[in-house]
Amino acid sequence: MSSLSARILDVFNEPGCAKNANKSEADRKKGCTKQPKPGSAAGGCAFDGAKIALQPFTDVAHLVHGPIACEGNSWDNRGSASSGASIWRTGFTTDMNETDIVFGGEKRLYKAIREILEKYNPAAIFVYQTCIPAMIGDDINAVCKAASQKFGKPVIPVNSPGFVGSKNLGNKLAGQALLDHVIGTEEPDHTTPCDINLIGEYNLSGELWQVKPLFDELGIRILSCISGDGKYREVASSHRARAAMLVCSKSMIHVARKMKERYGIPFFEGSFYGIQDSSDALRNVARVLVGRGAPEDLIGRTEAVIAREEARAWAKIGSYRSRLAGKRVLLITGGVKSWSVPAALQEAGLELVGTSVKKSTDEDKERIKQRMGQDVHMIDDMAPRDMYKMLKGAKADVMLSGGKSQFVALKAAMPWLDINQERSHAYMGYLGIVKLVEEIDKALYNPMWEQLRRPAPWDDTARDGHPMALARTDGQAAKTPALLEASRRATEVCVCKRVDRGTIEDAIRLHGLTSVEAVREHTDAYGGCCRRRIQDILTAMSVCLPPAMRQAAE
Repeated sequence: MSSLSARILDVFNEPGCAKNANKSEADRKKGCTKQPKPGSAAGGCAFDGAKIALQPFTDVAHLVHGPIACEGNSWDNRGSASSGASIWRTGFTTDMNETDIVFGGEKRLYKAIREILEKYNPAAIFVYQTCIPAMIGDDINAVCKAASQKFGKPVIPVNSPGFVGSKNLGNKLAGQALLDHVIGTEEPDHTTPCDINLIGEYNLSGELWQVKPLFDELGIRILSCISGDGKYREVASSHRARAAMLVCSKSMIHVARKMKERYGIPFFEGSFYGIQDSSDALRNVARVLVGRGAPEDLIGRTEAVIAREEARAWAKIGSYRSRLAGKRVLLITGGVKSWSVPAALQEAGLELVGTSVKKSTDEDKERIKQRMGQDVHMIDDMAPRDMYKMLKGAKADVMLSGGKSQFVALKAAMPWLDINQERSHAYMGYLGIVKLVEEIDKALYNPMWEQLRRPAPWDDTARDGHPMALARTDGQAAKTPALLEASRRATEVCVCKRVDRGTIEDAIRLHGLTSVEAVREHTDAYGGCCRRRIQDILTAMSVCLPPAMRQAAE
């Protein structure tokens, strides 16, 4: 068995995974990976997953050994942010050609490593193996070892050719590279009883910086973040931490588990999405640290910070709850966000009509059921056609997803908000949930949607029997009051449910309605983006109501 095959089986032999723990010994040795089928890497190959997991280390040069297209397709596909060095933003590739394929690319790789060290002098170089050099047999382990000895700088091989599996497998192979070559190789300048590691946190859009000030206030030092805004020396000395918080178990649970086995670092899984989850995460960090020798007053100080931050967050969210109450959300994401983001949405008064679990673990699914109830709609894999039908049928008011699904929402003329790695806003921590609610409110009440859903003029006139069509066939008839009134009453107020103005006016007169909610109950009007139009009708008709009803409407 090749070393790469053995490594793949090793990373999938994960006792910390409930699914794997329930297998027999023979099945456990086979691992969880399957032979990739054509097209299975459409969501990202193993190389892509490894690059995603390690790219946020900011003072490291990331060298892709392979054709230039591999680096071109993977560069800048995450919204991670850096507070220091920016060399990680530079794309390095050996740009293999046909000659290298025939004669091998090891010499080209060695020269590339030397050139990077001479020109940029990074703290280390991560070398990523891709499909072509793996198939022709380039030994990047030997090249990296020789270069490291020659130049005196860490050169880390990351064996993750795309053909071995999916993006998730690449995440695990990247974590294994850290365990084999980086973690435990250096010592920190000093240690404290309150040192922690954050594992599986990538600082997307600067999210880490929304919770780091809270840790700083409590005297808790983030010794290492793997890998958001991380530094090479920090992760190399991360084995001296007193505790660890696992943010994304799907990609890095084996790193947390093996660090516990090797160095005795206890860990727990948590989330900073939503008010309650953020508070629970801070409490658990304090509890574990006190258990490892931190001052006992840390728990009391943590509770004081939680009380203050929760009060601030609820006060800011309160202004949005009335506008968002009852609004329905379709969440298409995965991993930790499949169970942590729904909790944040509920805190804002939103209703969840479904959440995707395609990239979620069994533990993630159990958390979803605990938070949302046993009858929650968990979507294993929703085709774009079904997603479109769900949105077009007005079963959801807004969709939260990644960039791949945005065009389905736009085609259905429904609001959409980016919740995945390409997003421009940070949604983590107490500040993050307020920002998420604010962005959802902006998306829902953007006047663009009202204009986008309005039927085109040519669609109105082409409709058989439509009053305007009759009006245009006969210029004289168009001027008659009867046809003008029919045209006015036929104007669609709720485009989603195709409820016209006449139906709404009749319901208001018949039942003496004075609110949008009452109109919604007595008609099929949805009351979403058409709320303002219904309110205008109520205001215009209030002058015709009896004095008591008119006063109630006002």
